[in-house]
Amino acid sequence: MHTVAVLALDHVVAADLATPIEVFGRARLAGGRRPYRVLVCAAAPQVDAGPFALVAPHGLAALREADTIVVPGCSEHAAPPGFEILDALRAAADAGTRIVSICAGAFVLAAAGLLDGLRATTHWAAAARFAELHPRVDVRPDVLYVDNGQILTSAGAAAGTDLCLHIIRRDFGSAVAAESARMSVVPLEREGGQAQFIAHSLPPAPQGSLLEPVLSWIEEDLAREITLADMAGRAGLAERTFSRRFREQTGTTPLQWLLRARVRRAQHLLETTDDGVERIATRTGFGSPTAFRERFKRVTGVTPKSYRAAFR
Repeated sequence: MHTVAVLALDHVVAADLATPIEVFGRARLAGGRRPYRVLVCAAAPQVDAGPFALVAPHGLAALREADTIVVPGCSEHAAPPGFEILDALRAAADAGTRIVSICAGAFVLAAAGLLDGLRATTHWAAAARFAELHPRVDVRPDVLYVDNGQILTSAGAAAGTDLCLHIIRRDFGSAVAAESARMSVVPLEREGGQAQFIAHSLPPAPQGSLLEPVLSWIEEDLAREITLADMAGRAGLAERTFSRRFREQTGTTPLQWLLRARVRRAQHLLETTDDGVERIATRTGFGSPTAFRERFKRVTGVTPKSYRAAFR
């Protein structure tokens, strides 16, 4: 039997904490045997979990007997983890224990130095801050989870479920994982990464800048063909000068900004209308349904049809 230790920290996110307890706890082998023993442990007997207090049955010593350690995310009010927690995680990693994070739990793993030089993910809303704080980590904000072998990270709580099911499949095969997914009432695999859940906001131009009226003009009618020359002409600048100033003020190129504007408009239409792919492709300036599908999936990670099914 594999032992999974779920590490509860102060201000732990309840959904992140419950995910590994439920998914691993419900798993069953043929004949009904339990493949996992789940232990909830903490540095102190009682943990502040926001709206309630959590009594942890096990201390940090339980980490030494675990085959897998799961670190759930904590709220922004949580204090940085203490040295005893970071030291315990480092010791577990040195001993070859598998270590998993859910959502912002990746911050704890990074603070312990366990993600240096590795790919990792966290919730997309925290990815920029994570990358800023931990420049030695290769942050992947557009995936549901990352499996580095011994160290694994996931995005939000729902992506934590995806990762737990992935671990079960690694440990005991697809049949056991599929039954665990059925018990959790989720698919064993979801199409696309967390890019499909990101609200693709557009980088704004500084208020009163030369670009502000140009961007407003673009958004007024995304259905028309718009070239770099059109944008530069609208601003009264040469293309090279316009491109340089555009990147300086928005952090992206004019054509990348235009693509994101069209995808954002397409997301809105998929969520709020019954328009078909051909009609949406026309209304958002993609030119053809084929181009629309390809570019939409490139940005969001899923097809327009899958996006509509998930968000309509």
